[in-house]
Amino acid sequence: MNQHFMHIATEPANQPEVLALIEQLDAYQKPLYPAESHHGIDLSALSQPHVIFAVARDPSGQAVACGAIVIEPAYGELKRMFTLPSHRGRGIARSLLLFLEAEAQARGCHLFMLETGYLQPEAIALYERLGYSRRGPFGAYTEDPHSVFMHKSVVGPIH
Repeated sequence: MNQHFMHIATEPANQPEVLALIEQLDAYQKPLYPAESHHGIDLSALSQPHVIFAVARDPSGQAVACGAIVIEPAYGELKRMFTLPSHRGRGIARSLLLFLEAEAQARGCHLFMLETGYLQPEAIALYERLGYSRRGPFGAYTEDPHSVFMHKSVVGPIH
C-alpha cells in the first residue's frame, strides 16, 4: 500500500485500539507455540523511553498495524510486529519496519535483532527481503526449536 494512504507514527501503546491489536497478535501466536517459546514484551515495557513504538493507521484513522524496537546498548530488538489479517499483503508491515529502523538509526542504533516463530513464514520472508539474515540466539535468548533469530546491520550516517 502506498504510504500516502497510510499514516505511520510513534504513539503510546496504551490506547484501547492498539491494545486490541496486541491482543490479536497474542491470540494468533499463543496456539502456535508452547508457553516457554513466547517471547513477547509486556505492555508497561512498551512505554519505556528506550522503546520506539509505532502504529500504522488507515485513511479512516483505524489502527491496522503496530511494532516496536527496544533499544539495548548494543542493538535494537524488533518486537510486537503485527498487521491485521485484513490488511496484509499491502506493504504496511514493510513500511512500518522501515519507519522503526529509521527512528532507531536516528537514535544511533545500527544493528537490529529479532526473534520470530518458525511457523510464521510470511514474517520471515518479509525480514529476509528487507536484509535480515538468520543467526543464533542473542541477549537472554537460548536455542529454541520454535524460534528463528535474525539480524541486520545498517551503515551509520556519514559525518
